[in-house]
Amino acid sequence: MPEEDLVELKFRLYDGTDIGPFRYSTASTVAMLKERIISEWPKDKKFAPTAANDVKLINAGKILENSKTVGQCRTPFGELPNGVITMHVVVQPSLAKVKTGSFKSC
Repeated sequence: MPEEDLVELKFRLYDGTDIGPFRYSTASTVAMLKERIISEWPKDKKFAPTAANDVKLINAGKILENSKTVGQCRTPFGELPNGVITMHVVVQPSLAKVKTGSFKSC
């Protein structure tokens, strides 16, 4: 895969810790990123997402849609060549979990 087709991303959690950085193809979907976040989630956190729908990714102030690719979500303004892009992670349980009480907040 050509070097220019790869993007380096890290994911900033609610407490300021990071997951990554990892290199992704610009063809990778946001849903794939969320699955990686769930698999790499630090074990010492009080709560953790259990499904991709529990995770919201924010880049440049926009919530990213699962079906979009990394290439579609990238904002070239302000990016440095070979720089790491930071995406913010928000854990939001699905409404069904909140109503049934199966999600425990901290």
